[in-house]
Amino acid sequence: MPGRLPTKDDFPSSLTLSITPPPSAQHPTNILILLHGLGDTNASFTKLGQQLSLPETACIALQAPNPLPFDLEGFHWGDDLIFDQQTGAMDVDTGFKTSTRIVVDKIIKDGLISKCGYRAREIMIFGFAQGGMVAVQAAAEYDGEELGGVISIGGPLSLSAPLTALQKKSKTPLLVIKSSKGSAITDGAIARLKDAFEFVEVKEWRKNGDGMPSSREEMLPIMQFFARRLRSTRGVPAGSVELT
Repeated sequence: MPGRLPTKDDFPSSLTLSITPPPSAQHPTNILILLHGLGDTNASFTKLGQQLSLPETACIALQAPNPLPFDLEGFHWGDDLIFDQQTGAMDVDTGFKTSTRIVVDKIIKDGLISKCGYRAREIMIFGFAQGGMVAVQAAAEYDGEELGGVISIGGPLSLSAPLTALQKKSKTPLLVIKSSKGSAITDGAIARLKDAFEFVEVKEWRKNGDGMPSSREEMLPIMQFFARRLRSTRGVPAGSVELT
């Protein structure tokens, strides 16, 4: 039995999320979980899912569980909130135990697999910055069959990720996007990801600082990854353009 379109009732009411169905009333053969960055909400990634308009793919834009303090707008994925006493900047990597369990247990296992009938291979995760860190940790800790794939823009594996996530390499394919200058994806971060995943593809954008794609050239490796990993029950649509 193929999976069905999820509803908000399939997930805990404590979670804030949106569900975007596939375009043109297609059956949702795939699920793409979207995880926003530090200080954002799921609204921007709801829009991203609509803009991607991936065939046979429903998008779930999940909001981070923790609001920022001091009347700051937006939410964060960390287990804690630490500020640099000198710069006042927030520490991005403060552990993601709670957020990882939300994604793995509440969204993937209990919701998508148990209630909606999906297989792990039909579920992909896309995360930006701190959301990317949650995405890679969730895939590294997932103890079932391989997921469809993970895309992380500027999000390395947390230094606090449990060592068990590194003892057995995940077979879930991983695409990591980094900027050419000022990226959180350092050489050490790449080495750590390769310790946790069997298949790691790294693409570098010529820009300063990690950011969301802003051109067709930057979007191309992401769409190529989707093209390789998303499943289809309809074949290649007429008029479609093959990405090479």
